[in-house]
Amino acid sequence: MKKGVLLVNLGSPDSPTPEDVKPYLSEFLMDERVIDVPLWLRTFIVKGIILKTRPKASAEAYQKIWWEEGSPLIVISQRLQKKIQKNTELPVALAMRYGSLTIKKGLQELVDKGVEHVFLMPLYPQFAMATTETILVLAEEIRKEYFPNLKISDLKAFYNREDYIDVLSNSIDRHLKDKPYDHLLFSYHGVPERHIRKRDITKSHCKIDKSCCITPSPAHEYCYRHQCLEVTRLVAEKLNLKDGTYSSSFQSRLGIDPWLQPPTDLTIERMGKKGVENLAVVTPAFVSDCLETLEEIAMEGAEIFHEVGGKNFTTVPCLNDDQEFVTILSNWINDWATSEAVPV
Repeated sequence: MKKGVLLVNLGSPDSPTPEDVKPYLSEFLMDERVIDVPLWLRTFIVKGIILKTRPKASAEAYQKIWWEEGSPLIVISQRLQKKIQKNTELPVALAMRYGSLTIKKGLQELVDKGVEHVFLMPLYPQFAMATTETILVLAEEIRKEYFPNLKISDLKAFYNREDYIDVLSNSIDRHLKDKPYDHLLFSYHGVPERHIRKRDITKSHCKIDKSCCITPSPAHEYCYRHQCLEVTRLVAEKLNLKDGTYSSSFQSRLGIDPWLQPPTDLTIERMGKKGVENLAVVTPAFVSDCLETLEEIAMEGAEIFHEVGGKNFTTVPCLNDDQEFVTILSNWINDWATSEAVPV
C-alpha cells in the first residue's frame, strides 16, 4: 500500500476581519468536543451570545499578530510541512481541523497521489477531547463517507517521548540562555474540568486533586491534565530546574464552568505582586505560535506582569519549524513507513 502523511493543526480564519473570524469561530465553538453541552444549549451560547460580540474583538486580536504572509499558525505549519517533506519520500500534506484548509482537502490531496494508507499526525503533544480527539473523529467520518478504501493510522500523544522532551528542553534552554528569569511558567491551554472526568477510562481515578495525576493509572493515557504536568516534570528534570523556580498554569478560559487551575493570567499577576522581577513563559500545549501564544501570552501576559511591577517578561517560542523538531517528526514518519509501528 502506498503510504502518505497528513499533518493536522488547529486552524485559523482566512483573514483578521470580523467577516472571516465569525464563521471560523462558529465552526470551532460549535464542535461538540469543544463546548460539550447539548446542541440546543451550545447553539444558544455560540450563536445567541458569543458570535454577536466576539468576532470583532477576536479580529482585533488577530490583527495584532497577523503576518504579511498570513496567519502565523498557517504559515509556520506550512514551513514545517515543507521541511518534513525534504526528510521523507512519503508525500506529506497539511490540514487544519477548522477553517478552509480542511482535513477532507488534505486527504484528497494524498489520495490523488495514489496514497492508500495515511499516517495522521495531530500536532498536539497531549491528548484532549478538543484537540486530538476531534481530529481523529472527524477524519474517520470523512474517510467513511469519501474514502472508504483508505486506511488511517494515527500518531499517539507524544508528550512523554524522550526525543520530544529533549527537543523541547533544548529549545527552552537555547532561548533563555542569555535572558534573565527568576521563574519559568509552563502555560498550557485550559479545558473544563468535566473534559478530564469524561475521558477517565477508569471512571473513578480523575479527581483533579493534588494526587491523581502523579498516581500511576490507565486513565493517564487520555488525561490532558496529567500529560501537561508530566511535560513540566520531565523538562524540569532535564534542565535541572530547582523546586520553586518553575510551575504550571492553564490559559484561555471560556464560560463560568470550573476549568483547570491555576489560571495563567492570575498566576502572572500573582508572580509580579509577590516580587518576581523576571518571568519567562513557555507554552508546550502548542507546537506552532498562534493567537494564544503571540497575543494572549506575549502581549496580554506581558502587560499584566508589567502593570503589577514585574520587570522582564520573556516568552519562549513554540517549536514551530525548529530543525530538531523537524527531525524527530521525520524520524517518526520514516519509522512508521518501514515498520508500520505507530509511535506511542
